Parts: sequence; structure tokens; C-alpha cells
Amino acid sequence: MAAAAKDVSKRKAAEVSLSKEEAAAARKNAPNPVWFKPVMFGFMLLGLIWIVLYYVTSTGLGLPIPQLGQANIFVGFGLVLVGFLMTPWWK
Repeated sequence: MAAAAKDVSKRKAAEVSLSKEEAAAARKNAPNPVWFKPVMFGFMLLGLIWIVLYYVTSTGLGLPIPQLGQANIFVGFGLVLVGFLMTPWWK
């Protein structure tokens, strides 16, 4: 009787591991969420706009954040970089 209980528990453990593998495969093949592409391209465009705005207003206003000065370029490139780092996961 005890041997039969061991077989059942081993079988259930094997079924659980198979279902975990199946779940991982399903996640791997699943499409991206609806918000993924707009957020990715949004970061890229926001970074580009940030840099262009800084260059256009650098002689007068110094927008987007005057206190940062030329560090605004790093902020813009950082935003673009976040967008580009999201591209490997785009399906």
C-alpha cells in the first residue's frame, strides 16, 4: 500500500514539472502585451524630443531642464537607450 502511494506522488511531481515546462514554453511563445510597443517607441521618441529641444533652446532658454545644462544630452540618450534595450524582447 505504501509503495502505491510513492508511485502516485512521483507521478504527480512529474506532471507538475511538465506543466511548469509547458507554462515556460507558452510564455516564451506568447505575444507581447499591448502596451509594450508604444512604451518602447515612446521612450525612443521622448529621448529624441528631449535632445532636439535642448539643442533648439540651448542659446536662450536652455530647456528642458536648465539646471542640468549639457547633462540634458545624457538624459535624452538615456531615454533612447531604455527604448533600445527593450527591443530584444519585442515579438
